[in-house]
Amino acid sequence: MRDFQTPGRSASYGTEAMCATSHPLGAQAALEMLRQGGNAMDAAIAGALVLGICEPQMTGIGGDCFVLYTPPGSNEVKALNGSGRAPAAASAAALRDAGHAAVPVHGIQPITVPGAIDAFCHLSETVGKLGLDRLLQPAIHHAEAGVPVAPRVAFDWPFEQGTLQGAARRFYLKDDKPLTTGALFRAPGQAEVLRRIAREGRDGFYAGEVAQDMVDSLRALGGVHTLDDFAATACTPTVPVSGPYRGIELVEHPPNGQGATAILLLNILSHFDVAAMDPLGAERLHLETEASKLAYDARNRFIADPDHTARLEHMLAPETAAKLAALIDRKRVMPQAKPLTEAIHKDTIYITVVDRDRMVVSLIYSIFHGFGSGVASDKFGILFQNRGAGFTLEEGHPNELGGGKRPMHTIIPGMLREKGRVLMPFGVMGGAYQPTGHARLVSNLVDCGMDLQTAIDAPRAFPEGGVLKIERGYSAGVQAELEALGHRIELPGKPLGGAQAIRIREDGVLEGGSDPRKDGCALGY
Repeated sequence: MRDFQTPGRSASYGTEAMCATSHPLGAQAALEMLRQGGNAMDAAIAGALVLGICEPQMTGIGGDCFVLYTPPGSNEVKALNGSGRAPAAASAAALRDAGHAAVPVHGIQPITVPGAIDAFCHLSETVGKLGLDRLLQPAIHHAEAGVPVAPRVAFDWPFEQGTLQGAARRFYLKDDKPLTTGALFRAPGQAEVLRRIAREGRDGFYAGEVAQDMVDSLRALGGVHTLDDFAATACTPTVPVSGPYRGIELVEHPPNGQGATAILLLNILSHFDVAAMDPLGAERLHLETEASKLAYDARNRFIADPDHTARLEHMLAPETAAKLAALIDRKRVMPQAKPLTEAIHKDTIYITVVDRDRMVVSLIYSIFHGFGSGVASDKFGILFQNRGAGFTLEEGHPNELGGGKRPMHTIIPGMLREKGRVLMPFGVMGGAYQPTGHARLVSNLVDCGMDLQTAIDAPRAFPEGGVLKIERGYSAGVQAELEALGHRIELPGKPLGGAQAIRIREDGVLEGGSDPRKDGCALGY
């Protein structure tokens, strides 16, 4: 039980339904759909689209999504890949010939075709109950009327404003300055796009005037995108990957997402008695850090477009984890994994919903870096993702940039099962941190016996760029022990991500946890 004399928040409880996400208006929109007779998929789509207006630096209709979900009352987890592809004319050789060692992070080169809207339309038609028009109404309203900028969003805005260029500065700045806490952000152009999608389905986005606006805007900046690239966009139903950890099964979206990295990381940790360690001690943190380095090195070698990922079984094999675990020195730091040439992800939103029929949805939705590519369409202000920066230019690598390919993605929705029963949909945002975040949250619950909200609140750390980034919450003594092992300690400028989760208890009660690192909440009834 939490100490009610210290700052913190309680978990939320409900019996009928629950939503957990990073902004209250997103959670409210989701619950509205449920009260109108919709199911968890309706709620998740409606809430996610609202989050694109509430957190425009994190996500939007110019981005991608991945989804895990279960049919009502079922424990079978289904997966949908809503990530877009590079334009057909994209060429790694052309960028190498132009002198690039990596795909640029901003500007025209990293812009891939948005995949999320196609996925939302598909899921609404095949899984939802209310119909697309109903689901889009909350986002249309908020885009038209405006939403007050929340504190965490206002905190992020100045960090990312330099990314915005051309028309994007007109749509996402006020008097060429970041919006501040409480200021109204409006997106009337996006409201009109959403109305067209409500009337015409995916063709309201991938064809006609909206698609023409996007293609004309991209080609004016030197892009090779075509109307055919947009028209060809199609989400892909797929099969999740999973792995056991001390009686719990972690279910993840397969490549091109990096969820397999979290499974490998837990496979490595399973070779150590984490439960016997101090949850906030140096021993556990050192072990997690070293295991992360090894798991991410495997990720960097193997994960790519699903048509080009050839060694996934090897990555998830128990023998692989055993060999990697044997490389960990309990008394000394190992070198960082070979640096990626592709960019790592920074910003995203996550929403999870469980409804009265126990349909479960775990959905993650992103434009990659803060404000994505920094490029927006001229007429409607659709902000494009820079997900193509997730490709490498290394010739022959499975994740090499190529026309029609999907890049390695960092966003990963998760679920836990126990003895075959779906126990908890969850997500941990935070760029490259996400697999480590998944593993830490699972370990907090399983090894450390933490309740859900405490497991989310607990301080985090992540090895990146040759340093170990540690949030406030670890003692000076722990930091000194880590430095003695050879870690270079750094306090990050931003918190490490954010998490949302809903535990489905055996008695049917729903327990929702929401990260105080974000502006959101878990709401149920």
